[in-house]
Parts: sequence; structure tokens; C-alpha cells
Amino acid sequence: MAKTALQFRHNGRDVAVFVDGGVNLLATLRDMVGDMTPKFGCGQGGCGACTVLIDGDAHLACLTLAETVAGRSVETLAGLKDGPHLHPLQRAFMEHFAAQCGYCTPGMLMAAKALLDHNPSPTRDEVVNAISGNICRCTGYEPIINAVLAAAGGRARA
Repeated sequence: MAKTALQFRHNGRDVAVFVDGGVNLLATLRDMVGDMTPKFGCGQGGCGACTVLIDGDAHLACLTLAETVAGRSVETLAGLKDGPHLHPLQRAFMEHFAAQCGYCTPGMLMAAKALLDHNPSPTRDEVVNAISGNICRCTGYEPIINAVLAAAGGRARA
């Protein structure tokens, strides 16, 4: 099968790879770009572990054809921190014990980042809705919700 040239921005840097037709973005990021932060969970779009931002919006990388990100910006957990400085969401997750086993954490963080980028002062219900596509089997969600609200700066409305 012929390969297709694919160019996109990955965490602020230009990337060019050759992909097979029909390959998903998750496999491209992990196998060809070397970014292991989006996790493979269910492979069917049900768990959210592979959530990435495409042009600022949350998408499931396992359901996104790699070719559809040509010329676009893809952001993963690997691009969230700035050198040794954690992103406010990462710091809030740490401070609120929002990561236990950590498998869902990359997807949760990216879904939360998409929310806060579009709405810096969300309500609790808006946080719950934003992370509703991400399954966590460890925390019971409350620490995650509290961490997102804390990262919003405590400006959340009831």
C-alpha cells in the first residue's frame, strides 16, 4: 500500500511523516512521532485515554484518521509543560491527588485544557461535562473535578 506524506504541528513543532491510508492519529503519534503520552485504552472511542487537542479542540486520537490533521496543530500531554515548569492543570492534579494509577490522566488533562482554554471560569457542571468522555477507574472523579476547578483559579461559579 502506498504511503501518504503527512505534515502537521505537534506540540509547537513541525512534523513530517509517511502514513498508511486509514491509520489513526494515535498510532501515528505513538509509533511514528514517538509521543507516548496519548494512551491506547479501548481503541473504540469509549474511554478517552487518547484525547488530544486538534486546533485547540479535544478529539479522540484512536478515532481520528491521521491524514485529517494535515496542516493542523496537534497538542498532547507532552506539550503541556514548559521545560521543568508544570502547567497549572498538572500542578492542580498533583496537589488534589487527581491521578492515581495515571492511565486516564493524559486524556483527562487534555480534555480539561480544552475546556479551560475555551472557558477559563467553568462551573462544576461544565467540568463534569468536559471530562465525561474520559473513564477513570481509580479516583471517583471528585479529585479530578476539584483539580480542574482549582486550576481555573477558584473563579468557578456554583
